[in-house]
Amino acid sequence: MGFRGFLGGYLQGGTSMTLRHLSLCVVLAFGLWAIASPALAQTDSTTTEKPAAKPKAAKPAAKPAAKPAAAKPKAKAAAKPEAKPAAAAAKPAEPAKPSPTSGAMMLDKFGDWGVYSATPNGKKICFALAKPASTKADKPVKERGEPYLFISTRPAEKVKDEVSLVIGYPFKTDSEATVEVGTASFAMYTQNDGAWIKNAADEGRMVDTMRKGADLVIKGESGRGTKTTDTYSLKGLDQALARIAQECK
Repeated sequence: MGFRGFLGGYLQGGTSMTLRHLSLCVVLAFGLWAIASPALAQTDSTTTEKPAAKPKAAKPAAKPAAKPAAAKPKAKAAAKPEAKPAAAAAKPAEPAKPSPTSGAMMLDKFGDWGVYSATPNGKKICFALAKPASTKADKPVKERGEPYLFISTRPAEKVKDEVSLVIGYPFKTDSEATVEVGTASFAMYTQNDGAWIKNAADEGRMVDTMRKGADLVIKGESGRGTKTTDTYSLKGLDQALARIAQECK
């Protein structure tokens, strides 16, 4: 008798089945269900489509190697300081200018004037020479040479009582020096450190004025713009010129 026939008889028999039989039926029914369940489960498992395996995640592409950092530039070597040039050789001192009386013979001296004679190239010359009694400048003068005032006679060139001077520095280009004797004034043209009377026709008058005067003032301007004033004593000049006239005829 199957489970269904047994259960149908139970239902048709009504209450004649005892409670014990009912309990047994329940146990049997549960047992049959328990037996059938694995088989059903197996059947279902054979008919149920096996789910596709979860695809493995794609292996991530290999991480590219980190790009190497640019090489750290080498610190630029500090420029090697140039060797200091050796101290410039000291500028050799300029040779001292020869004295205007070098090679000349002193004939006499009158007051502040000396009288000299010389024979350059076989030609005799005579001259009176004096140094300034005082000098001054509107600003310091660097490396000024010794100033002199001359009155020369050169018979071979037919020159008598020519006035000239050496100022001791280069005159300002195209400048003039001024000679003052008392109230008289005479212009002198300049070249380098020398000066001569500008108007030759005034030279005789200038010498006569000097013979009678006490002092002579010369004003000049250097190439650096320094203005100087030199004062010469005329004491003894008249006698000095007379001696020159005797020596150089």
